[in-house]
Amino acid sequence: MFLKGKTALITGSTSGIGLAYAKAFAAEGANVVINGFGDAAAIETERAGLEAISGGKALYSGHDLTKVDQIEAMMAEAATAFGGVDILVNNAGVQHVAPVEEFPVDKWDLIIALNLNAAFHTTRLAIPHMKQAKWGRIIQTASAHSLVASPFKSAYVTAKHGLAGFTKTVALEVATFGITANCISPGYVWTPLVEGQIPDTMKARGMTREQVINDVLLAGQPTKEFVTAEQVAAIALFLCGDAASQITGSNLSVDGGWTAG
Repeated sequence: MFLKGKTALITGSTSGIGLAYAKAFAAEGANVVINGFGDAAAIETERAGLEAISGGKALYSGHDLTKVDQIEAMMAEAATAFGGVDILVNNAGVQHVAPVEEFPVDKWDLIIALNLNAAFHTTRLAIPHMKQAKWGRIIQTASAHSLVASPFKSAYVTAKHGLAGFTKTVALEVATFGITANCISPGYVWTPLVEGQIPDTMKARGMTREQVINDVLLAGQPTKEFVTAEQVAAIALFLCGDAASQITGSNLSVDGGWTAG
């Protein structure tokens, strides 16, 4: 359990990739702070399960990460409970699919706030503790869309490109403090986020559900297979180890070859 005594905070972690991260860190003994929305009973079951896995503590934070004061409250709670955040994973995200000229302004603002701005705020608040500890790991769940674009996803692509650039800047700033900052950029992972965008894509492209899955979602992945949340989490765990101490400012593609072409 090489993360025993460390604390990992993962945003958007009540399901999908985020929950997979939490389970991977807990399995190595880390205290974890999970965040997100969902059924209260289901979340409590997951929280208790994380404690059982880790032998440490697991906290749930239901704060809304589109609001700066609530991000600050979440980070303060983590500091009070554990002294600070050692591993920060910015994973919370939301998607909307529409042509640029029809893209709802409120959806644009929401996507930028949650997918990009929230990562800035959690990062700026986590770094002082990491500097003091002379150790830290900042990991962003970016996307293949941090490297390439797709039509009808202007806000998401903008946010993910921004996240990749932000991560590089942070990596340079903290390079001498034992802190690394990296992006993991998955292709399509079968999560509630991906499943939820299928109806919008069906409407935007005039396709059936099966056509969206095969001709849109998996069209760009040469392996023709979805990435699993557990595969993404395994890479995050590797980035926390000593073997990855010189990997910083990187954008690690896990996309079945999507961005190779």
